[in-house]
Amino acid sequence: MLVNDDTIRGLKTFPLLSRFSHGDLALLAAVMKEKRFPAGTEILREGEAGDELFLLLSGSVDVLKTTPYGEAFVTATLLDSYHCSFGEMALIDRGTRSATVRAKTDCVALSLDYEDFRRFCREYPSIALELLMSVSLTLVHNLRAENENLRLVYQALIEEIENG
Repeated sequence: MLVNDDTIRGLKTFPLLSRFSHGDLALLAAVMKEKRFPAGTEILREGEAGDELFLLLSGSVDVLKTTPYGEAFVTATLLDSYHCSFGEMALIDRGTRSATVRAKTDCVALSLDYEDFRRFCREYPSIALELLMSVSLTLVHNLRAENENLRLVYQALIEEIENG
């Protein structure tokens, strides 16, 4: 990818990368790939194997989950102004995707795949450690939020049973 100061300043706006130095971001940006997705494209599919992290540069995406009855529902809409990432878990375990991410509008994203990330880790271990810590903090934050959501759902279920 062509790396310039505008690209690096843009990367710095992502919470996942906000603590990185200009130089570290330049090295990371050099291994990332720009990808374009027309509206309606499934960028990630729930249940499929994953091996890429994405940073949403422009556009918006819907995050969808599938019910036990096979029906998809939107759990969130991510906008480029949120400076968000998705697919972080793939850099750690290359496991199955936990949700579908579909381009709501035409989108541009930067991607980092597992193999490039592993190579980057070997070449720049101190930067890679910071990236892993940042990904871990993101995942911990998401897990805590989901735990709170489960608590609220459980509480509502108990109240419904008791009152209904």
